[in-house]
Amino acid sequence: MAPIDDNSVDPPRQHVTVAVVLPVYETFSYSVPAHLSDQARPGMRVLVPFGRRTVTGYLIGPDRQTDSREIKQILDVLDDSPLFPETMIPFFQWIASYYMHPPGLVVNTALPAGLNMTDIAVLTIDENGIQALASSSTGPVEKSILAALSEGPASIKQLQKKIGRPVPWALIHRMRQRKWLLLDRRIEGGRIRPKTIRMVALEKSENFSRRLSRQRRAICDILKAEGDLSVPALKKRIPTAATLVRGMQKAGQVAVYEKTISRDPFGDPIEPDTTPRLTGEQTRAVRQMAPLLGRGFKTVLLAGVTGSGKTEVYLRLTRAAISKKMQVLVLVPEIGLISQTERRFRARFGERVAVLHSGLSRGERYDQWLRIVKEEAAIAIGARSCIFAPFTDVGLIIVDEEHDSSYKQETGLRYNARDLAVVRGRHHKALVILGSATPSVQSWHNVTIGKYDLATLSKRINRQPLPEIRTVDLSLSRDERGIQRYITPQLQKEIRNTLDEGNQALIFLNRRGFSAFPICAHCGQALRCKNCDISLTLHKKANAFRCHYCGFTKAATSACPSCGSEDIKLLGMGTEKVQEAMVQLFPDARVARMDRDTMNRKGAIVRLLKDLKHRRIDILVGTQMVAKGHDFPGITLVGVVCADLTLNFPDFRSGERTFQLLAQVAGRAGRGEHPGKVVLQTFNPDHFTIGAAKNQDFKKFFDQEISFRKALAYPPFSRMVAVRISGKDPQKTAEMAGKIGTNGRRMLANAGPGGSRVKLMGPIEAPLARIANRHRWQLLISSPDVAGLHRLVHELMQGPNSVATGRDIRVSVDVDPFFLM
Repeated sequence: MAPIDDNSVDPPRQHVTVAVVLPVYETFSYSVPAHLSDQARPGMRVLVPFGRRTVTGYLIGPDRQTDSREIKQILDVLDDSPLFPETMIPFFQWIASYYMHPPGLVVNTALPAGLNMTDIAVLTIDENGIQALASSSTGPVEKSILAALSEGPASIKQLQKKIGRPVPWALIHRMRQRKWLLLDRRIEGGRIRPKTIRMVALEKSENFSRRLSRQRRAICDILKAEGDLSVPALKKRIPTAATLVRGMQKAGQVAVYEKTISRDPFGDPIEPDTTPRLTGEQTRAVRQMAPLLGRGFKTVLLAGVTGSGKTEVYLRLTRAAISKKMQVLVLVPEIGLISQTERRFRARFGERVAVLHSGLSRGERYDQWLRIVKEEAAIAIGARSCIFAPFTDVGLIIVDEEHDSSYKQETGLRYNARDLAVVRGRHHKALVILGSATPSVQSWHNVTIGKYDLATLSKRINRQPLPEIRTVDLSLSRDERGIQRYITPQLQKEIRNTLDEGNQALIFLNRRGFSAFPICAHCGQALRCKNCDISLTLHKKANAFRCHYCGFTKAATSACPSCGSEDIKLLGMGTEKVQEAMVQLFPDARVARMDRDTMNRKGAIVRLLKDLKHRRIDILVGTQMVAKGHDFPGITLVGVVCADLTLNFPDFRSGERTFQLLAQVAGRAGRGEHPGKVVLQTFNPDHFTIGAAKNQDFKKFFDQEISFRKALAYPPFSRMVAVRISGKDPQKTAEMAGKIGTNGRRMLANAGPGGSRVKLMGPIEAPLARIANRHRWQLLISSPDVAGLHRLVHELMQGPNSVATGRDIRVSVDVDPFFLM
């Protein structure tokens, strides 16, 4: 018997840091069991115990602490290889800190949806519960719960749906104490998997019987001639192939195996393009920016008028980056623009392009993500979430239409993809290009202070002049009735001339629906949403009034809720009413509409753009969707029905948004062979924003706007954080807002001299005081000192003296808010 070595010790355990997919603001240490130590790598999902639950987490890296404390072990590793490169972890950590968001939820936002597993509480009725169900002393709520569970086990969510009311955990706890219920936990989720297909391969000839049927012999001949084929491919030749293959597999004549394939989101193949000749300005822009690739971090604002060929500059810079073995990120503001951009990049770069956006199915997005992870694609194109593409060596990041507010995510992780592009560029030492015909005030200010470089494109590539813009004063037609009130004679005349010349017209109104302000003719009350402080909008095609905030609907035949009168006057207007007016005024024209109501189906935007290209549409009516970078060469007239809709919002950026929107939509005109015209209808023709848009003078607008921002210490001269409080009880919500405000002022008073640079405004009710039955308050906190501002908000929301909010009140933090409504 071998002697025992008393000096032997257990090998040190591997400790790792995990970010769990829960609303917690820290990471946690776990140990890795020996049988998983070779598999667990940063960037992989792990299944971990957390309290009494089992949840998904992301392995961030080794735990640097060396103490010998007892910590929980990870239960399983869920991936064969990392879902994101280790180089992205500092980027995720920066996001979690800056936007004050739980790190596990940051990674979860970045990854394709549908990957994560979690455990679900499942309730089952016990024998005592069956007896309680029959007892007359059992309360009605408990009876309804027991009756529902007598039909089978259910989760809390399923139970609430069955009985039609909330089920408090306190009640479930009491019923468990009485032994009426059993609670078990079940792992669910993680439904997205690689797509596989059954492949058929020919076995060796000695396994064949000499007496093969004619159809089996045909399958063998096909496989011998063409190699391995999928079962669906064989079925196209021989309809009964699936059944035949099963029999041939049993007989040892063929082998069947699974092959992983990608779900193709692209659709039709695209022919390679011919590289056009650059204009002098494009050549200078490329020569200015291309040498910056690989020379460290740099941000360049590419300010180019509409139709100046910014996309071709992007393509040339991408070619230069690819030639240096770099990876490229291309961001566009709307899903509707991705198809146009993706087609141009695929025509130039073929299979090296991947797309990432929410318009893909979960499976398609997962496959595109894996293509990038496996380095099968070097270019990723998408909307704001594309900034998280799992590249390891990003050399070029392009943000097209950088001014667009769509880059700001308004729920969950409230990030701005344009700002993250600059941050990620700094992390990768990459070149970042921000392109726009109407740059944001923030980006232009960064040029003026030397933080960004500037490249310009001042002329259109076809040498066409910018469109002529003429304003029409709507106050002169306020007494008109019917169509004449909002489609003025001047606009009607220009549309008629455009159609007679064989060209196309674009009519713009940034409000969808038919009537945006239905009121009762008897008592004067507006028809309002029952859940929100907002009037309903009539959607005539759907024959319903709808709320654009919470989705509440009621029949178009509904009577006034105040007095019962059925005489509802349909005031206000939307794109649906404008479309109907176009059909009435121009019965010979083919009219289409482009807004969220008509473009919500997959492929709808592509079909409409094809119809425009092939002149199957004469008049296009649309919201801001039509203003974002689309190229409509047949459109020579743009009519703006009302330029003032966004001008008077209670938001310091309303003038900037209005200028950008008007300049962008005007830029859709005259991009082809014929010059363009714009008819801009407004109640405020003398407003400096309208005047700057009419003259297409961004510099004049910026000079006046920046002086206003500086005087009031608004961004970009300060940073801002919005703290939003919402709850179903108006009094409790107001009290909580007051407590947070009082706490914040106390912290400022104790902060010493540094606190004087931080300004706390509010709390006040939000301009939209109620949405989806939740009452809303907000505080605005601003300071030119970014570090001091973030320290205060961190302390206010997560510090030891922060106010406990409870389950009924939600408090969210929006760093660098875009919308203050």
